[in-house]
Amino acid sequence: MEADIIKILQHKDEIMRVVLLMACLSFLVVAGCSEKKTPPKIKPTEGKSITIGLIPEQNIFRQMERYEPLASYVSKKIGVKIKLKVLPRYGNIISNFVSEGMDGAFFGSFTYSMAHAKLGVEVLARPENGEGISSYHGLILVRKDSLIKTSEDMKGKRFAFVDKATTAGYLLPLAYFKKNGIGDYRAYLKETYFAGTHEDVIYDVLNKKADIGAAKNTVFERLANTDRRILKELVILEKSPDVPENGLAVRKDLDNSLKIKLKETLLNMHNDPAGKDVLSNFGARRFIETTDKDYGPVFKYAKDIGLNLSAYDYSNE
Repeated sequence: MEADIIKILQHKDEIMRVVLLMACLSFLVVAGCSEKKTPPKIKPTEGKSITIGLIPEQNIFRQMERYEPLASYVSKKIGVKIKLKVLPRYGNIISNFVSEGMDGAFFGSFTYSMAHAKLGVEVLARPENGEGISSYHGLILVRKDSLIKTSEDMKGKRFAFVDKATTAGYLLPLAYFKKNGIGDYRAYLKETYFAGTHEDVIYDVLNKKADIGAAKNTVFERLANTDRRILKELVILEKSPDVPENGLAVRKDLDNSLKIKLKETLLNMHNDPAGKDVLSNFGARRFIETTDKDYGPVFKYAKDIGLNLSAYDYSNE
């Protein structure tokens, strides 16, 4: 009898050991499964903020007023703060892109063409206005009462350019002079100077500081909507071929995931009610995808007047 009791107790011990072993194995399996289900850590986006440069298309305060809501909207969507920096002149956006550690910029067509040739920046998108237009052209303008109607009438007059790094404000006049057989425009004209912005050129001609000026049509039209004198007192003598509107381009080594976020946010914001409001205030219907091919007219323009973009000296004289 005693031997039977001992056997029963030994059997119970074996059962308990099996139960404990199974419990341990179950715990390890559950722990292993839990570990597999833990979501991987997301690699943080490059930096806590990025700096985007703006060319001085118009008065610096109006420029910031236009771009700040856009920067704020995009910042929230991509999870990275966007800092805006308006540069004092067009050419600075090339030299300061590296020295100021900028990550991107809204380049004009000429500044992008140079920055792409010199720095390898990559364009992502550009705005399209309410009429579905995503390009602009340059204008040569005079006062209606100036009696200037041809290149011959310009001899001995004062000409206001924007900057040596602009399509509308410099390349167009150069091509115009070449087409009309004017080899040295400095000798042909009484005075030339760089006003710095398209807005300043337009008002310099309007207010008789300059006899002739070159500026972009989008700024001309924007000002004309609020100042009746512009259409009443100014007349257009020449216009350039269409070139891409100011587009966002970024440094070539910017984190690829951030490039994708920036591009997708811009291209899709017109589908979001909040984004649509921002676009409306910005003066655009939507952003459209943009590539180097869109700048073909600028590259051709530069080639036609013998300008080497990668070696071009864009400092104003």
